[in-house]
Amino acid sequence: MTITILDYGVGNLGSVQKAIVHLGYPVTVTQDAATIADGSVLVVPGQGAAGDAMQLLRDRNLADPIRDYIRSGKPYLGICLGYQLLFDYSEEDGGQEALGIFAGQVRRFDSNQVKVPQMGWNQLTIMNDPHRLAAGLPYPSFAYFANSYYTDPEDSSIVFTETHYGRPFASSIQTNTVLGCQFHPEKSGDVGLHIIKEFLKRHA
Repeated sequence: MTITILDYGVGNLGSVQKAIVHLGYPVTVTQDAATIADGSVLVVPGQGAAGDAMQLLRDRNLADPIRDYIRSGKPYLGICLGYQLLFDYSEEDGGQEALGIFAGQVRRFDSNQVKVPQMGWNQLTIMNDPHRLAAGLPYPSFAYFANSYYTDPEDSSIVFTETHYGRPFASSIQTNTVLGCQFHPEKSGDVGLHIIKEFLKRHA
């Protein structure tokens, strides 16, 4: 089983790669669409702006291969921006169409209520965990965040964890084959590593 990490010019790939290697899995870092299709699990990290990220994906002819990969039922782990891009639309950069895998929008935190961006540790509340990715985690569990925007899925049944920052928001989602995390599991210590490990174990 090889884990494919997509390098599309946005974000810190090193910490994600290091975390997965630490869990005992071989990793391939790629910008190639054919390599995406052949991988066992696709990991898409990302930091920065949605508009820039989508433009990079389009310029490198990667947007459609990602959509095809996910819709084929292969496992996908999206982290931070790689999670937000799964939805229909982001308010960032004046409004940006995203990958459209899940119905919903990405909205900006209200700077009149909270400091934007959210930086640091915050609590995860388990909402739906059909595949028991959080089984064995301590309560309360905390993860590391660095985000100015949050996802607002239309289907609440896919919300894995919820976090409160001025308002409750979906800090991660979970389906049969997709795990999307607004927090950075690779920077969240044992809690984050546990969630990555359990997701990869399901698809090994």
